Amino acid sequence: MPLHVPPAPAPALRSVLAALGSPTAVRAAPTPALRTATGPLVPEHPLAVHLLNPVAASDGMPRARLTGWRFLIRGGDRVVAAAETMNTPDGWAFSHFCEGPYLASTEHALRQAEPLPSAYQPRLLSIPGLYMLCLWLHGDITDGDEAQPAPADVLIPLAPAPPGIAAHRPHRVADLVPVLTHRLSPVPLLGSGV
Repeated sequence: MPLHVPPAPAPALRSVLAALGSPTAVRAAPTPALRTATGPLVPEHPLAVHLLNPVAASDGMPRARLTGWRFLIRGGDRVVAAAETMNTPDGWAFSHFCEGPYLASTEHALRQAEPLPSAYQPRLLSIPGLYMLCLWLHGDITDGDEAQPAPADVLIPLAPAPPGIAAHRPHRVADLVPVLTHRLSPVPLLGSGV
């Protein structure tokens, strides 16, 4: 089934278009591929970025909060960068350009998710404590940006994934959350309580 990609908030898209139209912003970006791209730079594949809070809610599922939108920036026939936006007190604003392995990995995961038999709303789920980013396939395509991970949702870890977690292997949230929770749990100090 096709992925149901919700449109990004109009101010977020406008802020990215304004940054792409600013020679100063593009030249100052730490993204050589963006600075040397020829032809028009086009934002595509807007994905809501959520930050995972490792503390579980009463239903045992961790909570996530919307922190921004990421757009893949196409220059010619390839993705050359990503543009991130953030929510400020004045609304959505451009944050920064970036590049690296998550660009190709995001494209790969989106292609991987497209033929899945169920309909999903794609998002990105950031797990900073593990330096991990996942394509989050949310099963309720009518949910808004503030929806929370559900046990039947699917997570596809992007490459590079943390040791012991295979990149591009789809996992149900209910199956991967215990692994993540265990890894994010504080380790007791040896000899404490003695």
